[in-house]
Amino acid sequence: MFYPAIRKVLFQFDPEAIHELTIKGLKNTGKSPLNLFYKQQVQNKPVTVMGIDFPNPVGLAAGLDKNGECINAFAAMGFGFVEIGTITPRPQPGNDKPRIFRLPKANAVINRMGFNNKGVDYLVSQVQAANFKGILGINIGKNKDTPEENAKDDYLHCMRKVYNLATYITVNISSPNTPGLRSLQYGDALNDLLSALKAEQKILTEQYGKYIPLAVKIAPDLNEEEVKSIAKSLIDNQIDGVIATNTTLSREGVEGLEFANEQGGLSGEPVKDKSTQVIKLLSAALDKKLPIIGVGGIASSADANEKILAGASLVQVYTGFIYQGPPLIKTIVNGL
Repeated sequence: MFYPAIRKVLFQFDPEAIHELTIKGLKNTGKSPLNLFYKQQVQNKPVTVMGIDFPNPVGLAAGLDKNGECINAFAAMGFGFVEIGTITPRPQPGNDKPRIFRLPKANAVINRMGFNNKGVDYLVSQVQAANFKGILGINIGKNKDTPEENAKDDYLHCMRKVYNLATYITVNISSPNTPGLRSLQYGDALNDLLSALKAEQKILTEQYGKYIPLAVKIAPDLNEEEVKSIAKSLIDNQIDGVIATNTTLSREGVEGLEFANEQGGLSGEPVKDKSTQVIKLLSAALDKKLPIIGVGGIASSADANEKILAGASLVQVYTGFIYQGPPLIKTIVNGL
């Protein structure tokens, strides 16, 4: 595949402009013969997690396809599962531009997008149009202007909208780019949110006659006691899975590089070890009571295996995929 040559050209231009152009291209070709430019056959390596049968353990992390416009295109690339979002109840523009910065020397990206998306109703229309039969995760969040004390209402609204369309639902409480969001990871705020979501899950299970698992996505910037506290809340509230981790506020590993001091979440190679450490702590604290999806700095099969050895059952890629393209999927699956 000729992705390295394409990347060399793409990286000459503004990251967000290229992202939007890419999304538009994938949206228009996902169901057409033109998907031959990125379509590939990937080994079948089935695994069952959260009661779901995944064709292989490598998924696309949320954030790349926020509005669910390219589901079929990403499926054609061989992902075992595709996670779309983060979506919010109402459309919102996100933070001011520029808000994406490449750090090629560190195989990293800094972003402060701020949940820019077209709203949950638009995403629902895209999922329905895709008619996708694979494993689809839908990542939900809150609007920026929703007060923290009302955050659960936003999550419940999105959950009701997407429940019948998702294979699993991810609750994003760990993006560093929405003020106050990460405070939902702790103590009473977390338990209040999770208990409300589990109660709603029960109602929706009866309404639709099917059980859709709930996963929670957490940050890498947590100490051991915080991880243990979160693990206890996940177990106590019978959450189905946990995704570790989101982007980091740390700048370790990118010091002195251009754009290193930009605000936002850092992803890619520099977050790899922090993510793996959180997975190890989580794995010990959870004691196999619920599965972990590992994400953060995965750019090779060795990186993926490291996450699995630390305790993850599935892995997701994002920044590594931006730098390496579809060949990374096949490389990881073959090496697992």
